[in-house]
Order: sequence, then C-alpha cells, then structure tokens
Amino acid sequence: MSNPQPDEKYVLGVDYGTLSGRAVVVRVSDGAELGSAVHEYPHAVITQTLPGSDVRLPPDWALQVPQDYVEVLQSAVPAALRSAGVDAADVIGIATDFTACTMVPVIEDGTPLNELPQFATRPHAFVKLWRHHAAQSQAVRISTLAAGRGESWLGRYGGLISSEWEFAKGLQVLEEDPEVYAAMDHWVEAADWIVWQLTDTYVRNACTAGYKGIYQDGQYPSEDYLAALNPGFAGFVRDKLEHTIGQLGSPAGTLSARAAAWTGLPEGIAVAVGNVDAHVTAPAANAVQPGQMVAIMGTSTCHVMNAEELAEVPGMCGAVQGGIVEGLWGYEAGQSGVGDIFGWFVNNCVPPRYVDAAAAAGLGVHEYLTELASEQVIGQHGLVALDWHSGNRSVLVDHELSGVFVGQTLATRPEDMYRALLEATAFGTRTIIEAFNASGVPVTEFVVAGGLLKNPLLMQIYADVINLPLSVIDSQQGPALGSAIHAAVAAGAYPDVRTAAAAMGRVRRGVYRPIPENVRAYDELFAEYTTLHDYFGRGANEVMHRLKAIQRTAAGHAPTTASEEMEPAL
Repeated sequence: MSNPQPDEKYVLGVDYGTLSGRAVVVRVSDGAELGSAVHEYPHAVITQTLPGSDVRLPPDWALQVPQDYVEVLQSAVPAALRSAGVDAADVIGIATDFTACTMVPVIEDGTPLNELPQFATRPHAFVKLWRHHAAQSQAVRISTLAAGRGESWLGRYGGLISSEWEFAKGLQVLEEDPEVYAAMDHWVEAADWIVWQLTDTYVRNACTAGYKGIYQDGQYPSEDYLAALNPGFAGFVRDKLEHTIGQLGSPAGTLSARAAAWTGLPEGIAVAVGNVDAHVTAPAANAVQPGQMVAIMGTSTCHVMNAEELAEVPGMCGAVQGGIVEGLWGYEAGQSGVGDIFGWFVNNCVPPRYVDAAAAAGLGVHEYLTELASEQVIGQHGLVALDWHSGNRSVLVDHELSGVFVGQTLATRPEDMYRALLEATAFGTRTIIEAFNASGVPVTEFVVAGGLLKNPLLMQIYADVINLPLSVIDSQQGPALGSAIHAAVAAGAYPDVRTAAAAMGRVRRGVYRPIPENVRAYDELFAEYTTLHDYFGRGANEVMHRLKAIQRTAAGHAPTTASEEMEPAL
C-alpha cells in the first residue's frame, strides 16, 4: 500500500462478491491502493434452508440476504478509510460493483420483500444469487420461443438465454409464487439496489440491462413475446423491470445523509452508476482495447473483451454497445464453476492423510495438492474431466449439465484428479476463445484477474492450453480498483473510463508464456475434452438432464426440514 499524499484526492471502490464485500481506498492521480477492508456476509450463500426457519430449498437454489450488503457499507468502508489513513474530506466519489445477475425483489421504496413479515419465510422473496440455477426450465422456454419466433435479439446472446438472468428468474417467481410476484414493484439487480441505498435514487445500469436484461437497441423483448411465454408475464418489463438507464462511469446521484452516516464519507460526493465485477475489472487491468480478453477467475470465471464490430458468438453471454467502455462493443462469456470446483474437491474428496500431510508441511490443502500435481508430466494422470459441476455458462448455456471424470482407476490419486480439474477449466476457457476466434472476434491477449492468479501452476496450464501469453492484473482487488476508476470518472477527475484506466489501471504483461512442447501435449488432451464436451453437451447423450429430473423427483420425497449447511469461503 502507498502512503497518502498532501493535496491528493481519493475514491472508494466497493466490490460485492459471492461471499463477502471489500472496500478499497484509491488515489485518483495514479490508482495507488492505500487501504482496504473486507466484510464477510453473515448469511453467506443460502442453499439448504431459509435463515431462522425450517423452510427447505429445492436443488439448484442459491439465495442471499440483502441486509448483508448494507453491512459492507457500514463496516468495510469505514475500516478501509482507517486502513488508508486518509481524511474522508478528501474522498470525491464512490462506486460499487456486483456479481451479476443477482436479483432483489422490492416494493416501491426499495425495501426487499424478505424484510416484510408476510414474506419472511417465502424463498422467492429473497435475493437470487447469480448462481441460482433453478430457473433452467424457464430459460429453455425463453430461448426456444425466441428462436421459433425469430426474435432479433437472441443472436446477441449466442442463441441461448441463461437461467442465471433476469427474465428466467423473474418468470420462475411468477410461476412458482405468484403472490410474491404480484407484491414485487421492481425486479432489481443488486448492482443497482446498493446504489439506490447510497443515493436514495434508483438508476438501472446499462451493463446489466444489456447483458442480463435483454435490452438491445433501446428496447426489451415485446409484450407480445412475453405473453406467449405466460399471459401473466406480459407486463413484466413495463411493471417490474423497465427503469431509467444510467451509462457506465456516469454519476447515479450523490451520497445521501443516511449513507454518509453508514460509511463516514462526506454527504454529497459522487456515486457512480452501478456495474458488474467482471466488467469493471477490464479498466483496472488497463485492458480496454479490442482483442484484450480479461478473465476474472475466482469461484467462477467471467470473460470480457471489447471489439469494434458486432458479431454473433455461439454461447456468449451478450454483446452490448458500450457494455464495458463507451464506443466499443463489449462481449461477455463465462464459466459457472472454477474456484468453486477446486473448493468442492478439497472439501469433499481429499482423504485425511492428505490434510495431515499438508498441515505437517505448513501448507493449505490447495497448495499441497498443487505441489504434488506440479511434479507430473502432462497426461501422466490418465484423466480428462468436464468442468460442469455448476453447469455450463459458455458455450452451451445449460445449467442442467454436470461434472465428469474419465480415466479413473484404482491407482488414481487425489493430486491426479485435482490437476485434471485445473486442466478442465483451462479447456473450458479454450472452448470459449475458439468460439470467439471462429466468429470473427479475435482474442489477441489474455489478461487474468481474481484470486486464482496466485496459483502459478494453474496460470502456466492456462498459457499452455490456450497458447497465448498471460498478462496479470497488478492488483489484489481488481474489481474494487475498477469501481474506483469509475468513481473517479463520475466525480469528474477524468473525462472517460479509458483515460482513467490508462492512469489508474495496473497490469504486468506476458508474465506466463506458452511452452511449445506443453502446447502440443495439451492439444491432444483438449481433443478428448472436446469429444466429451460435445457428447454430453450437444445432445448425443442426455443422461445429465435425466439425472437432474430424477434428483428433483427424489427431492420432492425428501424430509421437509434440515439443518442449514453454510458453505465454506474459498
């Protein structure tokens, strides 16, 4: 961390992740990060039972409690200011980013429905986290109907709409709890809800509207289309979704007296329009030129990049004019599970003797398995895996898919499977890159941000698998730094995001480079991955979908109460 300087101005970036929110104090002149703090969400991710009740959730649900987000403002922001040692009077702006698509059902004044006594035990009244995948059947209907009607917007989403997005989740609420749907005045991205809490003004950000809200060329899907999905859904856009849209880097308003008391920041400073964690990271890495793909690698991975032209890329999460920076088409793709998969394996598939050996070596289990895996020659483990433990976001856009190992024997060891999973996520990224290249949107540089860049074996595997040099963001808090850049623009310190990124962004170019013999070895394994990918993912064998159906039937006969299991932080 750098020291504060006299006469300098500062901004706050607040990054809302899956399990915590983090605040970073950043110097406007050069992007130096002066202090930070993290607040863990008390309720974490809710997947088993609702807090304080015995209401059990079905499979594929993932909920959160919105008050946890407010606590980040009350706790992490003041702590970050103390850590930085700066005078709050010298802070000129604040900006936030969020995981998308995280949806909050609220009444007219912004109060979340779960905070109303009559809805406190209704699952659909809670926040639906990005990885809530229980709306897959609605997503399939949305995509199928759009394709049959020739809806012009479908191609900009790679031909498929995800169960993670606003329309699928909204339709699920209508069809499974119409009383909650009727009580909901606004269906709000958490990225916008938290800005609403800061400013007392609701502004819908252009990023999530375009990528998650099917907003293209100034309009949403028509009422006629929505009525064909479900007559009760006809007014979804008009009644629940449509709202004033703010452009990225613009001020959404100013800090209210209430939020100033929460944060310790001056009332009236600029609050930037909300944004998404992945998209704000591109400016943080100073990677806003065409062809620079930024991968934000954490529990999941989001891939974002800019291009001068519009193209339809199969399975992408959207192409939006100005979706990352003004004047360029912003593209998004992603993988629903990456760090989550590694965490699942360590928490559920590693025998006690490995845990003991890691402790004896003074290492965490992840680090210990990485050391063992790094000693292997490529292909030595005899395995290939599919990285679909949390479904497939790109390029198949199907969250009914699930993980696979092929090649296991009685000699297979934990480090073999761990390395195969590392490689599987790299193969998933290569599949995405090849889809972009084949569609006329060439990827020329791969820039990594997020917590997983701390694993050098994983980074080298990615460089070898995708056969591109890997640059890395020179910040441990990429999204928060990116939000701070947007705060500086909203406060008027820079004329636009690209100018601010050049001054405040941080990146180290070409840190990992592909090794030719490794590239050749991984080409062979990638061919096997692709065979499995297409066999299970493109309709040759629907076993994964059948198993999901069997699981849902069995869950309907499961006990109605259970002790809530909190998910560990990764």
